Amino acid sequence: MVARKDYASILITGASSGIGRALALNYASPGVRLVLSGRDEGRLQAAADECRSLGAEVTMHIIDVRDKEAMNAWMTEADDVLPLDLIIANAGVSTNTIGGGGGDDAARLIAAINIDGTLNTVAPLVDRMTERRQGQIAIMSSMAAFHGMPGAPAYGASKAWCKSYGEGLRGRLRRHNVGVSVICPGFVESRITAGNRFPMPLFMKAPKAARIIRRGLAKNRSRIAFPLTLYVLAWLLSILPPGWTDPLFAKMPDKE
Repeated sequence: MVARKDYASILITGASSGIGRALALNYASPGVRLVLSGRDEGRLQAAADECRSLGAEVTMHIIDVRDKEAMNAWMTEADDVLPLDLIIANAGVSTNTIGGGGGDDAARLIAAINIDGTLNTVAPLVDRMTERRQGQIAIMSSMAAFHGMPGAPAYGASKAWCKSYGEGLRGRLRRHNVGVSVICPGFVESRITAGNRFPMPLFMKAPKAARIIRRGLAKNRSRIAFPLTLYVLAWLLSILPPGWTDPLFAKMPDKE
C-alpha cells in the first residue's frame, strides 16, 4: 500500500472519549467525513459537535460493537454513502470502565468488547476494500499486549489478540493494497487510565497520542508503539525468560 496523508472518509469506534475522541478531532477538517460511534450519547454528541466546528462532516451512531449484525449493517451503510478510506477499531474497555471488579464475568465482558468488537469493526468491509484495492485499517492494541500483567490478565490477553490479529491481517491484505496498522500506546489519558491507582510512567495526553498515531498511519506503519522508552521496556519483558520476570510481576498490584 502506498502511504497517504489525506483521508476523505474515516470511521472511528469508541470516539466519545480518550484516544478515539482525540483522533476524531485531529482528523476533523473541511472536506473530511467522519463516521463516529460510541456508547455514551452525550459525550459522543459533544465530540461530533466539536468536529463539525472544525469543518468536518460528521455522522454519529450509538452502537454496541458486540452486536455483529448491527455493526455489519451500520458499516455497510456508511461505506455505501462514501467509501471508507480509513477504519479505526478503537472501542475497548478495562475493568476500570466496566465498573471494576474481577472474576469470570468481567473477563468475558472485556473479551467480548475488545476482541469481538474489534472483529465486528474490521470484518464487514475487508472484502470491499480488497475489491477496491484501497483502504486502511487501524487496530487499537496496547503496550499490555507484549506480556501478561497480573493486575489485568483479561485486558492484556484481549489486546494481545488484537495485536496478533492485526499483524496477521496486514500480511494477508498487503497483496491487495490494503494497509493494516496495529497501535500499541502506553499510558494515555482516557477513561481506562483514569481509574488506575498506580504510577503510570511517561503518561501522555490524548491529543499528543493522536498526533503520533496519525503520523504513523500516514506512513502505513505496521506497528505504532509509543512512547519509545516504554515500548523498548515492554519488548524486553516479552523476550526475557519467565524465571526472570516472575518475581517482578509477583509484586505488581491486582486490578481485576
